Amino acid sequence: MAGNAIFNHLNVSVMLEKTFGLFFYLKHAKNQKDGLRYVYLRITVDGKPVEMSTKQLWSPARWNADAGRAIGQKEDTRTLNAYLDMLSAKVFQAKKILIEDDKELSAEALKNVLLGKSNETRTILEVFQRHNEQMEALVGQEFAPLTLKRYKTAKEHTASFIKWKYKKDDMAIRDLNYEFITEFNFWLRSARGCNHNSAIKYMSNLKKVVLICVNNKWLKKDPFQGFKLTKKEVVKNPLSRDELKRLTEKVFEVERINQVRDIFLFCCYTGLAYVDVKQLKTTDIVVGMDGEPWIDTTRQKTDAPTRIPLLDTALEIIEKYKEHPQCCAAGVVLPVLSNQKMNAYLKEIANLCGIWKTLTFHIARHTFATTVTLSNKVPIETVSKMLGHRSLKQTMIYAKVRL
Repeated sequence: MAGNAIFNHLNVSVMLEKTFGLFFYLKHAKNQKDGLRYVYLRITVDGKPVEMSTKQLWSPARWNADAGRAIGQKEDTRTLNAYLDMLSAKVFQAKKILIEDDKELSAEALKNVLLGKSNETRTILEVFQRHNEQMEALVGQEFAPLTLKRYKTAKEHTASFIKWKYKKDDMAIRDLNYEFITEFNFWLRSARGCNHNSAIKYMSNLKKVVLICVNNKWLKKDPFQGFKLTKKEVVKNPLSRDELKRLTEKVFEVERINQVRDIFLFCCYTGLAYVDVKQLKTTDIVVGMDGEPWIDTTRQKTDAPTRIPLLDTALEIIEKYKEHPQCCAAGVVLPVLSNQKMNAYLKEIANLCGIWKTLTFHIARHTFATTVTLSNKVPIETVSKMLGHRSLKQTMIYAKVRL
């Protein structure tokens, strides 16, 4: 009982020289005629108290006013005292939360935390959502649509992980720790099947949101500290001159396959990504200062301006499809199918041409950077601009696989 008295009638000095105490007592309610009383909790910080009802009734005859505890050996006594112990622990936890969050420690603030009325309790997904909304407002100015899409996916993954791991719809920012980060990374690679680099991208998205919390002092320590966000270098595998020649000269019996091959070749000779060639308008074909035709557009992924001279092979493909119904109706340069259909046909094309590489539009872009330009002594600075890269560092990756 002496231990309980010390625990519940504590009055000690805490941070910022504040005094803190909590005490349970019986209070007579208005219009209460029977002999029972409600058990109340009084919290005092710097001499300023607040009280709150525990909603528990108890007899004064079975109550130790000094200890602030029920007395006796009956089961109901042990049950009530255990409940009061639990409430005391919650008060100390609330105090710890306020101190860790650099919030003002007051009796009213402690009561609000206990009652779940703290308006300043921020959550992970709440901050993530706010970040994405601000990013969405700047799409086209500072961010590309695909960047926003990746952050939205990262938020969805974070929400799914929280529900799976913690059985919650959201989590308080203060609960973010190193364990959360490492477990989330493992979950992305196992449950979600992300490869290493994809998982690191989503982790990087989360880290940006976490740093917002750290910089706003909503989180005292960066949980990413000690966690390495290092991507693995991916070996690029562009088409060789011989493979490009085979692909160009091959005649297919099915017209739709010829069409997909032509669009892929167009990307090999222009460096355009799938989304950029799909959206390429006839108005994006201009006459340059040299009197020759150029592509003058903006890359969707980076929102960077891109100017590309049209080589003879690319010009022939444009001429071939200028009267195509799809091109005429939409004002586009080429009749590009859905990404899924294009990739399916590219697999068949690779087999028919004896090319044992997985053909993708990213491979076409790398082929332009290496086989078509860098291997033909085009300066890397020029290649970087044609690819729509924001920095030369991005283009240096292609230089490593120069043929």
